[in-house]
Amino acid sequence: MIIYILGAFLLSLLCGGISTPLVLDFCKRKRLYDIPNERKVHKNATPRLGGITFFPSMLIAFITVLWFSPAIVQDTLSITVWSALFMMGLIIMYFTGIIDDLVGLNATTKFTVQIITACLLTSGGLYFNNLYGLFGIYEIPYYIGLPLTIFMIVFIDNAINLIDGIDGLAASLSLLAMAGFLAYFVYYDVFMNTYSILIAGLMGTLMAFLYFNIYGKPERNTKIFMGDSGSLSLGFILGFLTVKCAASNDVIWPTTRPEAIIVPWTLLFVPMADVVRVTIHRLRFHTPLFRADKNHIHHKLMRAGLTQHQALGTILLLAIGFIVVNSLLYLVISPTFIIIVDILIYTIVNVIINRKTPHTA
Repeated sequence: MIIYILGAFLLSLLCGGISTPLVLDFCKRKRLYDIPNERKVHKNATPRLGGITFFPSMLIAFITVLWFSPAIVQDTLSITVWSALFMMGLIIMYFTGIIDDLVGLNATTKFTVQIITACLLTSGGLYFNNLYGLFGIYEIPYYIGLPLTIFMIVFIDNAINLIDGIDGLAASLSLLAMAGFLAYFVYYDVFMNTYSILIAGLMGTLMAFLYFNIYGKPERNTKIFMGDSGSLSLGFILGFLTVKCAASNDVIWPTTRPEAIIVPWTLLFVPMADVVRVTIHRLRFHTPLFRADKNHIHHKLMRAGLTQHQALGTILLLAIGFIVVNSLLYLVISPTFIIIVDILIYTIVNVIINRKTPHTA
């Protein structure tokens, strides 16, 4: 199985490496640039269609590996309702992002599409149906699990979209989360044969994108942003994987998994915590919830004196730190207390950053 996962990763990496320069040339010919302004970090006009390569590269790698792996196709591949609805929702989100990158969409329109795709995903019966003892709650009924699932998918999608503010951040955090989901699915060796290949395909194209995004130079036409076509697609995929991981289903997951809630929580905690903190900040100062600002954690770190790359490294270390800490804490305390500890740590980190930047919230 590992050879197929590696093959999907490498093939997608190749697809991303070949297609991204083509997108850069297209953006240059059509003058499709992300123009700097007072709320953006970058100083040069930069192409913003990098995310347009994610879905095709992932799909090409996925189909190719399955084509040359008849054993996987015969033994594990089945087009379930969940898979079909996931693909439909992803296509909708992908093209919504492209439209936004090309002509612009307001926040309300994108938010509405996020809700529609989340509802589409849950219409096949995929929803949170068990909290595995979190806050003393185990099985939850459909009328609670359904809105909770819709909320979480939209929440995660927005978290990835909103944290896409400096070079490499959204892609790196997504790559880290994908690696975590991949390891978890491979460990249980369940239906995830095909999903593991899909995740590996996405990880490959993310690696290719990161090269151009972090090391590219605008003056050489080698730098590109992912845009909403990338961030919205990544957020939707991570939302789907979160529900897929946490949903209790005896057909899919053959064993009891008390860690099923804490795994996606840990993998996505940093972007989720950031959007919660920013939302509280906007409510506190009575600013519109959908108005972009410069109060995300990466903005605060840069105001504290860090460069973009230093802020990126700091946030990645923070995310990795939560994975390590939660893995150790899980051996001695319950998921409920792990969540409380995580929130306390994140609060302390922000207090420390605020002391370095006393005029920020």
